[in-house]
Amino acid sequence: MEILRQLRWQDLVDIILMSIILYRLLLIIKGTRAAQMLIGLGVLLFASLISRYFELYTVDWLIQSFWAQIVIAIIIIFQPEIRRALAQMGETQFLQTLTSAAELKSLEEIVKATIALANRKIGALIAIERDTSLKDFVEMGTPLDAKVSKEVLLSIFHPTSPIHDGAIVIKGNRIVAAGCFLPITMNPEVSRSLGTRHRSGLGLTEETDAVVIIVSEETGIVSMAINGKLETHLDIGTLRDVLTDLFTTKKIRRSAGAEKK
Repeated sequence: MEILRQLRWQDLVDIILMSIILYRLLLIIKGTRAAQMLIGLGVLLFASLISRYFELYTVDWLIQSFWAQIVIAIIIIFQPEIRRALAQMGETQFLQTLTSAAELKSLEEIVKATIALANRKIGALIAIERDTSLKDFVEMGTPLDAKVSKEVLLSIFHPTSPIHDGAIVIKGNRIVAAGCFLPITMNPEVSRSLGTRHRSGLGLTEETDAVVIIVSEETGIVSMAINGKLETHLDIGTLRDVLTDLFTTKKIRRSAGAEKK
């Protein structure tokens, strides 16, 4: 009870803020190699406590020397995760607007084009921007300003097109660039059977919150990369449902539910 009497409202705010920050950090690193590395750091900390308890001075000296450089080591090891977290913190929209009818129509055009490309076994890499800007990757490609449509997407990825290599970047209902080069994932857990397209899609989603659709040129299989994870063998219904869930806000779903009632 004495502790509760001494507790200030500032302490409560401090605890809540720290809890939110830690929770967000855990969400960001969940399922990534950073989570495994944090476990390794925890083991190292445990070893440090054990070495002190049993007076293993040499081991303790080595561990303490490592801790002196831990900040630099964390920045180097967790560089992709830190970059992604800062990007999300800087660009997250707390008050999201409703997805426009034009954007919803563009999602349907993307689905139709993806299935058409898959049926013809034409390789494709489609990056759809969300909250994190893809401006840096757009600048490395061929600038475009075209309305999203099945016909335009098919023409871009046709093997005879001069800009069919690389990825296209879509923002809203516009194709803003084509022939873009995306960062290739360095995750050692990624299957070696995956080609450059799939690795590029995963690489972009490790650094941003973008959604990347990949069509395999060899098999025609449709895959989707989100948050550094790859979902494969998507059919037209699954692809449409996933895109709708990702780009349609909760407000639209609540409004639809209210109308049904």
